[in-house]
Amino acid sequence: MFSKYSEQKFDILNKYKVFYTKEEIEDVVNSSDEVKKKNEFFVAKKNNIKVLYKIEGGKKKIITFYPVK
Repeated sequence: MFSKYSEQKFDILNKYKVFYTKEEIEDVVNSSDEVKKKNEFFVAKKNNIKVLYKIEGGKKKIITFYPVK
């Protein structure tokens, strides 16, 4: 499940020639190399992508994502 902002984030990153698919972002959340918890949020990292998400009603809601080095 994607938040309204995370849906817009695809277009924001596309302007900078950074392209991700929803499947890639979901894969980071579901099979990440590393997950850290910050308050009610989780930060998952895989393949130079970080995804910030939280759990609402038993489902993972993606808040934002961004490339990392």
